[in-house]
Amino acid sequence: MHPSLDPSPAPRSLPARGTTRFGPRNRHPGPPYLNTILGYTYNPVAHIDRDGRKLLARVRRIRGQIQGIEKALEGESDCTSLLQTIAATRGALNGLMAQIVEGHIREHVIDPSQPPTPEQVAAADELVDVVKAYLK
Repeated sequence: MHPSLDPSPAPRSLPARGTTRFGPRNRHPGPPYLNTILGYTYNPVAHIDRDGRKLLARVRRIRGQIQGIEKALEGESDCTSLLQTIAATRGALNGLMAQIVEGHIREHVIDPSQPPTPEQVAAADELVDVVKAYLK
């Protein structure tokens, strides 16, 4: 039988563990990692490292709220207070997300190695406002 008529698929080789088909994970081509018009830089956790304590405190408060929801579901809790707690938790998660997205915009979308232009600052502020409004 001709190989092009063979109905069995050819064996596929999978990438080695810890790599992608493009190479090792979390490896990016050389600096300055320009991926957007504004000069998207790659320092994955610069703003998270700087604001880590505040972010962890927020996460711990959210965890407490979720534990409260769990206890309310296990017990005989009032639906109104349960729904209020769920809404508050959702708001807290949205606030956490907004804070991380804002840091991402300010640290990665605007190139931190150069002082931002007034236009870049205005564009970043507008984008942050849109994201925060969407997450309310």
